[in-house]
Amino acid sequence: MRRYVAAIDQGTTSSRCIVFDHSGSVAGVAQREHEQLFPRRGWVEHDPETLWRNTESVLGEVLDDNGLSAADIAAVGVTNQRETTVVWDRETGEPIHNAIVWQDTRTAELCRELGGEVGPDRYADRTGLPLSTYFAGPKLRWILDHVDGARRRAEAGELCFGTVDSWILWQLTGEHVTDVTNASRTMLMDLRTLQWDSSICDEFGVPAAILPEIRSSAEVYAEIGAGPLAGVPVAGILGDQQAATFGQACLEPGEAKNTYGTGNFMLLNTGTTPIKSEHGLLTTVCYRLGEQDAVYALEGSIAVTGSLVQWLRDNLGIISSADEIEELARSVDDNGGAYFVPAFSGLFAPRWRPDARGVIAGLTRFVNKGHLARAGLEATAFQTREVADAMRADADAANLGLELTTLKVDGGMVRNELLMQFQSDILDVPVVRPVVTETTALGAAYAAGLAVDFWSGTDEIRANWAEDKTWEPTMSADEREQLYADWNKAVERTYDWVD
Repeated sequence: MRRYVAAIDQGTTSSRCIVFDHSGSVAGVAQREHEQLFPRRGWVEHDPETLWRNTESVLGEVLDDNGLSAADIAAVGVTNQRETTVVWDRETGEPIHNAIVWQDTRTAELCRELGGEVGPDRYADRTGLPLSTYFAGPKLRWILDHVDGARRRAEAGELCFGTVDSWILWQLTGEHVTDVTNASRTMLMDLRTLQWDSSICDEFGVPAAILPEIRSSAEVYAEIGAGPLAGVPVAGILGDQQAATFGQACLEPGEAKNTYGTGNFMLLNTGTTPIKSEHGLLTTVCYRLGEQDAVYALEGSIAVTGSLVQWLRDNLGIISSADEIEELARSVDDNGGAYFVPAFSGLFAPRWRPDARGVIAGLTRFVNKGHLARAGLEATAFQTREVADAMRADADAANLGLELTTLKVDGGMVRNELLMQFQSDILDVPVVRPVVTETTALGAAYAAGLAVDFWSGTDEIRANWAEDKTWEPTMSADEREQLYADWNKAVERTYDWVD
């Protein structure tokens, strides 16, 4: 009897393998961080070979550390940093350039050119996305334009493009495949047909021969060819935020979750009909199980939240580890009038201002590093409030009947209880943390397990979800609105920094 499902979680800062049992509990975990590469201002890259080596390592480590073998694993799911773009040689498997990370802003001018007279919404009706440096399609075009011989080789079918899920799956199985959730983040897929849009690809200058096959999020793609999990089927792929939504059991229209990671990502399940946002959110595929109809979501994507804590650690040195920020922030009673807007890659949802850059506003001689730590945490909560407000407005316009009565949360930052309390206060709703906070990996495991009948259906997934802790709002309405008004003043100071 195969007792577990494994999930590969290839994220922005690390690669992990987590093994789950039938109850959705963690039975083992292995993790390796990788280097963040910043070759120029605004550029963010990863070494694809390092991503794969680290992934391969954690597969072996999690088995060895927990006395497991391939015979114990029913299936493997893959979840990944979504828009990060890799191009490799189809014959040798060698990448032709570093992976361009979702935070990278080098394609800003290209996005303006692609928008033409229509502007950022040129492809929004078909893709659900504004033209932005965030997405994979412009990154792929940049590689084709700037790497010697890349376009000729792509047109000849010699190169493969993929988001990181495709890169990992190709290494595991030799198959060139992606799922609908990751494909929906390229700007090259039609949301309704769930296929590559040939006219958009032509306008982007992307040859069809370089693209992976689009499959569902839960089906057997292929068996792993070699290594510690040889012979185990890879049977689930979900982009990280869709995986977290699935892992949080947000399976009905109107259910929402917020993930606190490198960035923040709030998703609202809208059912089997894509809803066009009028308030700065993205329309995306949430998941597709086998041959069932695709389920869609509205998403609010925030570029910098957990990575701001990393920046305070690595660039300013005011903390030596991420866990120290809560204690430092608790050393003061409030933010001292300081507001930190971390627009390092511009502003994502709901403002979409690529011209913005980070600011700390409201500084006086009174402000110390404790106030900066607190302002950094509060920035995460304020940005989440902006997205929640936009989500309410879109849900009302679409008559979804959503009233945000609680917010399910997950990700590394939810261990920070000061942040969770402030989040509840600034939203004026309870914030609920589940027992299993590794919901991104769990969602990928669920997708894979469903495909091989390890779980019988989504009712079992819903039954597995359990609450760990709830934070209730305690802040007065006057204080809440004053803080939020001051935050908005600070955000407006970031505009028009890049010409």
